Amino acid sequence: MPRLLLCLLSCLLLSTPALAEPSGTGGASAEATPRPPTREELARYPWLPKDARVRRLEDSFPPPAGYTRVAVEAGTFGAWLRGLPLRPEGTPVRDFRGGEILAGEDPRLAAVAELDVGTLDLQQCADSILRLHAEWRWAQGQKERIAYRFTSGDLASWPRYAAGERARISGSKVKWARTAAADSSRASFRAYLDLVFTYAGTLSLQVEKQRPSREALRPGDFFVLGGSPGHAVLVLDVAVNAAGERVALLGQGFTPAQDFHLLSPGQDGPWFSLEAEQVTTPFWRPFPWSALRRL
Repeated sequence: MPRLLLCLLSCLLLSTPALAEPSGTGGASAEATPRPPTREELARYPWLPKDARVRRLEDSFPPPAGYTRVAVEAGTFGAWLRGLPLRPEGTPVRDFRGGEILAGEDPRLAAVAELDVGTLDLQQCADSILRLHAEWRWAQGQKERIAYRFTSGDLASWPRYAAGERARISGSKVKWARTAAADSSRASFRAYLDLVFTYAGTLSLQVEKQRPSREALRPGDFFVLGGSPGHAVLVLDVAVNAAGERVALLGQGFTPAQDFHLLSPGQDGPWFSLEAEQVTTPFWRPFPWSALRRL
């Protein structure tokens, strides 16, 4: 090829702008590529195995075009959830026995969190919310504030459990007695959570006193319809456009105990509209705004 023609082609290539990824389409960025957890992530999400391959929720799911994430204060539950570690794209949802519940390509599934589910049928929908909230408190150094109510209304606190007290349960009556050695280890904490999962659920979450208004919804809030069965989904993130219209990322555990996972309303992406009079998710009846709660 003549030298002049080569020069012209080189100039043309250098002057042509690179194709940019459309803004807010949810395309994966370099930051969303699975990688080992950083030292900071191991401290903020202390259950993480060091050999895990993770990506951050915030990096993996940019808001839709025209939307921006709502502001959250540093150190809050909502800010912590934005960094939630996720497993690689295409990971299926598995139950506590390892059986596949949802295929990785299921259109109702956006992602699977890198969060252990345990070996018992305990960490279900409400329990997953309690687990994440408790882990946030632990990571924030607020261990003395880790406490949740059983369906009976009795309070089960981590400091009490760590001091060696155990719940003696007879019917709906709960009594605490010091029957074990003091133990504030992570293994003891995980056993405490299993106790909470056994006796708490959607009915205990439904009676939470904090009931934010529709306008006050923020990341870290949740929708719950109590019952046997009931269901609950966690608001992981919120974005808003110039018209004030909001969308949210929603996550859930489910029955049987299974991986906590991000939901998707369909092929258009994982963000759910918050503009209707109820919030519709793929696996349960719609949640009215009266079902909104906050821990």
